Amino acid sequence: MAEPSYLTEDGAAELRRELDNLLTVKRPELAAKLKAAVAEGDLKENADYHDAKEQQAFIEGRIQYVENVLRSSTIITSSGNTDIVNVGVEVTIREEGGDEDETYIIVGAAESNPREGKISHVSPIGAALLGHKKGDKVEVSTPAGKTIFKIKQIK
Repeated sequence: MAEPSYLTEDGAAELRRELDNLLTVKRPELAAKLKAAVAEGDLKENADYHDAKEQQAFIEGRIQYVENVLRSSTIITSSGNTDIVNVGVEVTIREEGGDEDETYIIVGAAESNPREGKISHVSPIGAALLGHKKGDKVEVSTPAGKTIFKIKQIK
C-alpha cells in the first residue's frame, strides 16, 4: 500500500497556482515557440525546435505530476490543535546539548523544502516528531547517527 500523500492548504494553493501558470502561460508560449521553429524549415538541425521539444516534455511532465499530486493528496486543514506534532503544524526543537532552536513546518513530501523550513512527515526528523508533545524528547536516526531533540513549541 502506498504512503498517504498530504498537502497543507498553502501547499495546495501554491501547486494550483503553478498548474494554472503552466496551463495558461507556459504551454501557450511553448506552442508559439514550436510553431516558429517549425516554420524555419529543416528540423534535423534546428536547435530552437529541439530546445522547444525538450521544454515541452518537461512542462507536460510537470503538469502531469502536479495534477496527480493535487488529485491524490489529502489536504490538511488547520485544526487549531497544537498539542501534538502532526502534518501542518510548526514545531520548534532544540538538539540536546545545543543552544539554538530550529523551527520547521511538518508538510507532505510533495511540498517539502528544508531551505524554507518545510520538512516532510516521512523525513527522519519529521517522522520522529509526529505524535509527540511539547517538552518531549525525541530520538532521531539520521545518516550522521542518533540525535535527541527536545520539542520546545508547537504552533
